[in-house]
Amino acid sequence: MRPTNPDVTQRSRRAVIYARISQDRTGAHLGVDRQVEDCQSLADRMGWEVVETYVDNDISAYSGKKRPDYLRMLEELGAGLATEVLVWHSDRLHRSNIELEHYIDFSERHGVTTHTVQSGRLDLASPSGRMNARIVGAVARHESEHKAARVASARLQKAKAGKWGGGIRPFGWGVPTGEFRKKVDRKTGDEVEVPVLDMDQLVPEEAAAIEVGIDMILSGGSIKGWCRWLADKELTTTRGNPVGHVEARDMLMRARNAGIAVYRGEEIGPGSWTAIVPEEKHRAVVAVLMDPNRRTTPGAQPKWLGSLLYRCGRDECTTTVYVTQSGGARYPSYRCRTAHGGGRRADRVDEYVQDTVIARLSREDAADLLLPGPSAVNVAALQVEHEQIRRRLTDLAAMFGAGQIDMQQFAEGSDVARSQLEGVEQQMGRAAVKDPLVKLVGAKDVGKAWHALPLEEKRGVLRTLVTVTLTPPKLGPLPGGGRFDYDAVKFSWLRGSD
Repeated sequence: MRPTNPDVTQRSRRAVIYARISQDRTGAHLGVDRQVEDCQSLADRMGWEVVETYVDNDISAYSGKKRPDYLRMLEELGAGLATEVLVWHSDRLHRSNIELEHYIDFSERHGVTTHTVQSGRLDLASPSGRMNARIVGAVARHESEHKAARVASARLQKAKAGKWGGGIRPFGWGVPTGEFRKKVDRKTGDEVEVPVLDMDQLVPEEAAAIEVGIDMILSGGSIKGWCRWLADKELTTTRGNPVGHVEARDMLMRARNAGIAVYRGEEIGPGSWTAIVPEEKHRAVVAVLMDPNRRTTPGAQPKWLGSLLYRCGRDECTTTVYVTQSGGARYPSYRCRTAHGGGRRADRVDEYVQDTVIARLSREDAADLLLPGPSAVNVAALQVEHEQIRRRLTDLAAMFGAGQIDMQQFAEGSDVARSQLEGVEQQMGRAAVKDPLVKLVGAKDVGKAWHALPLEEKRGVLRTLVTVTLTPPKLGPLPGGGRFDYDAVKFSWLRGSD
């Protein structure tokens, strides 16, 4: 029971105000400012002194997120700051039965009484008062769950219709329509006007950036390389932050890039917005980035053409080499990772390798080095098959829900369909993977085209075209007066012949 003190009058009570709102898009009756104002009026009528006001703005009590000011209020009430809590309505305090029970126990232990503007004193000291509080809490919980169900249904309906479901503007879309709508700033609580965006239309420079990123990945480049490219172009996320590795990967793998609508991680059909890339290109970049054998850089990016690519040929060693400048050496050198033997001057080796590759790709028969194109792949037929398999998965789910098939039949049918779906997506992906040599073969000036490539793409060309092995060089001056033994750099062509 709450302790009583006959010397404490109604007028001498100390009170705190608690206000909360989960969303204030209209700035209407339940705005936190209005709640505080109404609670202050109640305190004035009761003759109580308000010693502190706590506000959790734009935080839902239903979501389970921590409410900083609510927790601070309990801590300070427990320390004896006040004995009265004023709220606009009891659902401003709780929409969770667990929280309510904790608050009931807390109120009994610390002699705290709660008063609401809407329904008067919240009597938590009596069984009937606690029952009423629990009923009000259950009704509030039901309203929250019902609202969540309505929101989910609306989002699903939008997704099925191929419409944008809301949230942060996706990089690549959102052209201002010239119209404005009112919105409450989450940080300040002020009502501001924001432009209405057409989420079906592409933002040209952002869409072009997505295309560049996908082409880089399909040509053997890296996400890190694309991030650097974005930084050079001063392009940021739609929130204005630099694009990091995680954000970049998500951007490149979005089904939205190919005009595919997704709901809760599942593709559900075509969207109404303009696609940036064809579906086969999207499938290809997803396949590349999801490949478990894809090597992500564990440390610094290679700065030399042949780092961990050229092989050591000393005493039949096949270990790759790396670049180091140690032991008082004047120049960086390629050395075997097993640390045996001497090194080869890195800049001279790279220059010779580049000249040799450029010469090979400048020959008239260079076109013979290209991999077979994707022309033999019927992408349109694969897309039709892809849609048929997805429809079969949906039908299986409906049959299982109706009791027409049992769990085993549903699981087996789904496994088969998903396996077929994966195979179709892989075929579509292969139709769009770019040959790293495409940018070089047939170029008017192969040397100029080569030197224009980023280092990552040059290394990608080497991986697919040739294996370079560094064998022990001859010692001393060579015929002609030179000291670099070109014959000790061996080329084993992976396509065509020398």
